[in-house]
Amino acid sequence: MAKKALVVGMAKSGQSSTKLLARNGYTVVINDMKNEIPGLEKSLEGIEYINKLGEEPQKIIDEMDDIDLMVLSPVIPIFKPFVKDAIKKGIEVIGEIELGYRFCDRGTEFVCISGTNGKTTCTSLTGEIFKASGRHTFVLGNIGIPITEHAMETKNGDVIVAEVAALQLESIQSFHAHAAAMVNISEDHLNRFESMQSYIDAKCRVFENQDENDFAVLNYDDEVVRAMNKLTKAKVIYFSRKQELDEGMFMSGYDMIWREKDENGNKVDTKIIDVRELKIPGAHNVENALLCASLGMCCGIKAETVRNALREFKGVEHRIELVREKDGIVYINDSKGTNPDSTIKAVEAMSRPTILILGVGNYDKHSDFTPLFRCFGDTVKGVVASGINVPAIKAAAARTGFRNIKVCDGSFEDMINMAKDMAQDGFAVLLSPAAASWGMFSDFEERGRVFKDIVNKL
Repeated sequence: MAKKALVVGMAKSGQSSTKLLARNGYTVVINDMKNEIPGLEKSLEGIEYINKLGEEPQKIIDEMDDIDLMVLSPVIPIFKPFVKDAIKKGIEVIGEIELGYRFCDRGTEFVCISGTNGKTTCTSLTGEIFKASGRHTFVLGNIGIPITEHAMETKNGDVIVAEVAALQLESIQSFHAHAAAMVNISEDHLNRFESMQSYIDAKCRVFENQDENDFAVLNYDDEVVRAMNKLTKAKVIYFSRKQELDEGMFMSGYDMIWREKDENGNKVDTKIIDVRELKIPGAHNVENALLCASLGMCCGIKAETVRNALREFKGVEHRIELVREKDGIVYINDSKGTNPDSTIKAVEAMSRPTILILGVGNYDKHSDFTPLFRCFGDTVKGVVASGINVPAIKAAAARTGFRNIKVCDGSFEDMINMAKDMAQDGFAVLLSPAAASWGMFSDFEERGRVFKDIVNKL
């Protein structure tokens, strides 16, 4: 008799999980709080499934006593009552990355990047480093392509470079990263997790199943991340932008140095690159490059290969992405800035006076925008805000004495035009919302694409 799986949440990962399970003999029940999902029918074309859209998951669990497996969307907390009830009834509960891992060839190596900010840039760049080494590489996970989408294609010796977020790691069981890197930790998703510690604990699960043959790459400059060395059995590799290390990856002037020790304990230094050759701007991107180079070197990729990949990488879409210059004003798309700390890094990368577009979403993470306003210095000359986070944004402006802030109650196009009118020749207009896009857009990618479309029509 075929096993039965309930997939709760039918966004990208849910759709991909449904297809994988159905193709492997499961009877699949699909569920989402919405009655209709645009594009779902086409996505699942040729796949048999039981449609339970719009129903309460608890009702489905109560009515169906033969469910073996439940696959949760990452946005659904594992501490929800219906999830606890499912576990009590003997239903195995996992997330999409655990499911994908189980269907990958066992000879596939996972190289994982987690943290609060910079994950997408690091995942993309690390993927380029591994591709340049000649290994067959998939770049998957929270970056936008579910692991379940390509799991069945993997072969022995392949590499999956995966962006893994706390929301995904929360439900892993056997998921094993050969190399796992942590970029940084700052407040995010506090509306979703019960506490900051719960958020950190979820991220740290990436180290859970590692052993002494694996690697944990940690940001030495981040005190919380540095202390994660106690959570893994893997060999710890540190990287630092701020100080010389006894071993690992660090900066010496503008030079990125990889230091290891020979069998006699002597230090052996290898110059990787002069960071002025990097095409991605900002101090935070030097940090990102240090992490990616560390992953490459500890996994045995040649320094020359790492160097060339670093030199060629031009960044990722929606992350400090130059859209165009019009009438002396530069427009920059940083829609990937979905929390205040991420937007701080974008502001710090600006080399022009800047008008900053904030909010642009109707999802409240309970973020504090005060540190963001405190970092403005002489760079941010004005702010345009919209969405559910406007009260918190205005409160942060009041606390820091920032006065040139306007609230837009109109369309996104109105907002961009308002920012354009506030800017002068030589200014930048920066979309870095410091907030999630949900409620206005399906995701930050759509928000970024719409921004670019409007700007290109100005």
